[in-house]
Amino acid sequence: MDFSSIGIVLLGSTFGLILRIFIQDNFTIKIGFDIQNTSLVNFIASFLLGILVPLNFFSNYFLLFYAGFLGSFSTFSSFIYQLFILFKKRRYLSLIFHYTEVMIISFILFYFGYFISRIFK
Repeated sequence: MDFSSIGIVLLGSTFGLILRIFIQDNFTIKIGFDIQNTSLVNFIASFLLGILVPLNFFSNYFLLFYAGFLGSFSTFSSFIYQLFILFKKRRYLSLIFHYTEVMIISFILFYFGYFISRIFK
């Protein structure tokens, strides 16, 4: 990997981090139950990834969006931390529900983005 590629990844990750922090600090969604802001960010990242995968491009754009922006924007470690906190509080049913919710909704949004992208490709 050369220095220009590293710079592109850093640029993408900077924008991904800024957008993630903005969403986590400013948005809350309730649809019968609370969706944690970290989950909301993961849902958006799954949808965007679903859109980008069918485009199947490998270049500096790949580094900018996939590795840089989406890598920094999505928050797998925060998701694991939330599961750990629920485990530590012995809220096992909430842990299972939260894990299932995030996995299923993320997959559905990924597929929806993939489906949309395939239609317009």
